[in-house]
Amino acid sequence: MRDLSAGNKRVYLEFELRRVFCPRCQKVRQETVKLLANNPFYTKRFGWYVGKRCRSSSISEVAKEFHLDWRTVKDLEMDYMQHLLDRAPKARPKVIGIDEVSIRKGHTYRIIVSDLEGHRPIWFGGKDRSEESMNLFYHWLGPIKSGRIRLAVMDMWKPF
Repeated sequence: MRDLSAGNKRVYLEFELRRVFCPRCQKVRQETVKLLANNPFYTKRFGWYVGKRCRSSSISEVAKEFHLDWRTVKDLEMDYMQHLLDRAPKARPKVIGIDEVSIRKGHTYRIIVSDLEGHRPIWFGGKDRSEESMNLFYHWLGPIKSGRIRLAVMDMWKPF
């Protein structure tokens, strides 16, 4: 199908998902399709492409480029970031950078920790930007690896 007004080609796939009985858990479940992203309206490949574009452009610019809603692009970017974290080798940071990321309006934040020597994010989480949420990172990393950290770069937010 072609959208002539925007000059983009769009392809729509329509298929039925089967409901199957799982003998292991004794429940009826819907089959999964591995090519779909967490957002079932897009493929993983497209979601990863959008996420990769967000590395060099703002979410608003990418949303405008692909004619998508801002929240959709944000969700696809978060899926892309999680995919990168899942594929990355185990974290053994010595130098970390800590910052918060706004999730939505109304001062809702999550903490992101990066390995500054490895040039990659290693942890994203918490419920907010509190000391309790920061402690979740150290618990996730473990006492031995936490003890190897020799430098932390952060803003002056009190819990950090």
